Amino acid sequence: MTKSIRHRGPDDEGYHFDGALGFGFRRLSIIDLAGGHQPMSDREETVWVVFNGEIYNFKELRQELESFGYVFQTNSDTEVIIHGYKQWGDEVLNRLNGMFGLAIWDARQKRLLLARDAFGIKLLYYRIDGGSLYFGSEMRAIRATMPDKTEIDPNSLNLFLRYRFTPSPFTILKGVLKLAPGTKLVAENGSYHVSRWYQSKPTPFAPAKSADQAREELLFLYKQAVRRQLISDVPVGLLLSGGIDSGLLLGLMNLSGTSWPTYTVGYGSSYADDELADGAETARILGSNHTSVRITRATFEEALPRIVAALEEPIAASSIVPMYFVCERARQDVKVALVGQGPDELFGGYRRHLGVRYGAMWGQMPNWMRSSIASAVGALPRNETLKRGVYSLAISDRMKRYQNVLSILPGTQIADLFQDGVLAPNSGDAILESWADLAGLMTNTDELGGLQFLEVRSTLPDELLMYADKLSMAHGLELRVPFIDKDIVEYVERLPATFKVRNGSQKWLHRQVCASYLPHSVMKRRKRGFAVNVVDDWFRDTINTKMTSTLLDPGSKIYQYLRPAPVRELFERHASGRQDNHKILFSLALFEGWLRAHDDAMVAVH
Repeated sequence: MTKSIRHRGPDDEGYHFDGALGFGFRRLSIIDLAGGHQPMSDREETVWVVFNGEIYNFKELRQELESFGYVFQTNSDTEVIIHGYKQWGDEVLNRLNGMFGLAIWDARQKRLLLARDAFGIKLLYYRIDGGSLYFGSEMRAIRATMPDKTEIDPNSLNLFLRYRFTPSPFTILKGVLKLAPGTKLVAENGSYHVSRWYQSKPTPFAPAKSADQAREELLFLYKQAVRRQLISDVPVGLLLSGGIDSGLLLGLMNLSGTSWPTYTVGYGSSYADDELADGAETARILGSNHTSVRITRATFEEALPRIVAALEEPIAASSIVPMYFVCERARQDVKVALVGQGPDELFGGYRRHLGVRYGAMWGQMPNWMRSSIASAVGALPRNETLKRGVYSLAISDRMKRYQNVLSILPGTQIADLFQDGVLAPNSGDAILESWADLAGLMTNTDELGGLQFLEVRSTLPDELLMYADKLSMAHGLELRVPFIDKDIVEYVERLPATFKVRNGSQKWLHRQVCASYLPHSVMKRRKRGFAVNVVDDWFRDTINTKMTSTLLDPGSKIYQYLRPAPVRELFERHASGRQDNHKILFSLALFEGWLRAHDDAMVAVH
């Protein structure tokens, strides 16, 4: 199991056995290089921990625990988990500000606790089989315990095709699950249960914050988070796009040092969406030690199978390609890199947020006007996002409304792709089950805030953060996400929608803070996100040129689960210009590539 994740921890390994328990660990040494060996225990060996991630407030926690009389043997952040558990029990999880997948063995109680951090920055997979519990940071560690070939879970495939990722606790493999963000699994006395340990319930500020007050307080929280997340005993860098989010991170990093290593990925000046020049200009303005990483079309096509294999689960996001290469280059110089993920989800940076923000106006229109607009939108060619948004606004149930906002096609259309008898009834709605224990925590949020509450706990961790973790750790690089700091998220979730999307301007308050550190020339750049439009075009070209030998070939592996006819219809409608089906076609083509990359370990469903 540990050998399978050696890439995540090339520096050290360790083991602990106690009767039925076995802990194995691979270490990427970041803090306390000499003393941070794991598995780690207290002096009496009553509590043992294996832990992947970083606890950013460990120094403050250490001081508090020392005041209670605890004596520390190391300078590692891992040790505060041990003494924190002894002092507070499972409540220690709520005191940790950081990212983690962890396991705590209480030797006296013969009790095992597994937990994933509040926003799922780190992953924790598990499998229960024949009275045995297996767990690990990646699926490959679990699969090492499965001598027989593994099976695809068709119901999870349905979820992937509908949302472009597989929501926790599900995975693409039968019998393998992943802890949802902010949840824990406790095993003792021959049984186990899973529950949510992170119960934050946002309530609006009273009295309401003024714009100036919110800007100053948010800037303070940003400064604190970046300062905390720069703690390291090894070199730290930054993945720098041409946009404002990572540009602000660099400005805030400069409060704690100079000439930080920065890395931008791009494709060359022949592409209108290239970010190499913008990234280099931001680096020049803010004085970083900058490296440009250029990808060619040939490099993209050669590396795609390797990238898909590293993901373990299919993720239909173009940015997997630039993420893989920029992490590979950064690892040559640094072991830790900050990345600017989070503000889009927190402050409304996606097109869907505009629709949700102004959706209340839709409900106030007379029926005849809504019907006329819906009919006109429905007749538009290649505007599936807009059509889906109009349809979603008419759904009265809040969670189902959000579900449809996040779906790339209606559930009935996705289900129709499958062979008869393969799917369980309503399996595409299983995402509602995974959100069930969140509904009661978001009752005080406005319409936009409710969607964002789910995104931060579902789409962000199970899509963007999942592939960021897998593709960075494939190279032994640790990524940190300061904007998803616990204090920041809990503050922003109490702000009203008008601070996020105002007069059609997205990420309004965040942009106000950015303007304090970034010149107008950077602020006015349009969003590109590692220039994924270029990769989108390459993906589409690859799909189009190879379609006959993949999606249109009845012998392709996806047709163990799907029917060729409706897939062909999706392609033909896309090729004719009647519909924009590139998202679902991209997902299908990527899943075919994923099946081929994992062919030796898979058994077909019958």
